[in-house]
Amino acid sequence: MDCIFCKIRDKVVSKEFTYEDEDVMVFPDIHPLKPVHLLVVPKKHIEDFLDFNDQQLISKVKIIINKMVKEQGLEAKGYRVSINGGGAQIVRHTHFHILGPMSQTE
Repeated sequence: MDCIFCKIRDKVVSKEFTYEDEDVMVFPDIHPLKPVHLLVVPKKHIEDFLDFNDQQLISKVKIIINKMVKEQGLEAKGYRVSINGGGAQIVRHTHFHILGPMSQTE
């Protein structure tokens, strides 16, 4: 498998993490669209969001997204959490984008 996120997980490609535990890793996007642009990536390779059926892992990802939004000071500044699927993602490994600050018009 030639997945960059799996290589990051396996430490084949070095990356500085904003957060990491046994199931999830968080790191800055290499092409940030906003001052804060973090990727929240389950370590388990799940190719598409529609295949993301592990409820315990989904709950954990939500908790980590909440934590990152708060730690980055985005609660009052606006933020967006997004996910691409169905072939729209550049890396075919389920991941979530946290972007901010965001205004209501963006």
